[in-house]
Amino acid sequence: MKRCSSLWSAVIAGCLWLGTASVQAAQLDEIKARGVLVCGVLDIFEPFGYTDVKTRSVVGYDVDVCQAVGRKLGAKVQIKPVSIEARIAELQQGHMDLLGAGLAFTPLRGEQVAFSDAYYVSENVLAVRAGRGITVPGELEGKRISYVKGSISEAYIRQALPGATAIGFEDVSSAFTALLQGKVAGFSTSQEVLHKLLTRLGDKAAQYSILQPAIGREVWGLGIRQDEPDMLVAVNSALRELEAEGAMQAIFDRWLGAQTLYRMQRSFKVEPIR
Repeated sequence: MKRCSSLWSAVIAGCLWLGTASVQAAQLDEIKARGVLVCGVLDIFEPFGYTDVKTRSVVGYDVDVCQAVGRKLGAKVQIKPVSIEARIAELQQGHMDLLGAGLAFTPLRGEQVAFSDAYYVSENVLAVRAGRGITVPGELEGKRISYVKGSISEAYIRQALPGATAIGFEDVSSAFTALLQGKVAGFSTSQEVLHKLLTRLGDKAAQYSILQPAIGREVWGLGIRQDEPDMLVAVNSALRELEAEGAMQAIFDRWLGAQTLYRMQRSFKVEPIR
């Protein structure tokens, strides 16, 4: 009797596993069947996702990545604007298939959604006036550093320079102006923001230096629902093909490269998030 019961338990477990596998496979099949991949992006996060005033459509780095992945999956991409606060919840609730919204990996987020391979790396850096004897981040210990309130910069400053005084400002312009006016010795923000600010200074940009190494590093992945292993495999395969073809470099150059306001060089490649 016990043997029979065990046999039936094994049969039922096998059926459940097969049923689950079918459901998971059907999720990717559904995207291919309808021919549409719904991708959530931010629409106020230039240059990664923002509304073009001329076309009134959402464009940017994340949008191009979504479009490229969609082509690899054989699907037309539907861009869905999302807010920072609701982006993970909307993905979990099935309002989109893929989330490309500047989503930096953290252990907590890793429990909420599945992350693709890294498709972008954003470094948090420090800017100082050149020629003042400060050449590495550690030399800002004990000094005043500006940052934007509510940004991750504050945590990076306190972790890397616990003896520094972090001074929060309401917006980027105010925090940067504090450095320009000599009210602080350093300014902390993402490399994208800082490169754009310095470019706008024109010839005066040479009066400021970006310190290395960075004090913080955010690794971004595309968000996928936890119960979609086939989708995760397909998205990672697409990203790796796009990397090998040079498409990811082309997307970076279009939005952040030498011919843009950001004038940045790509220092990363698509690879698993560790």
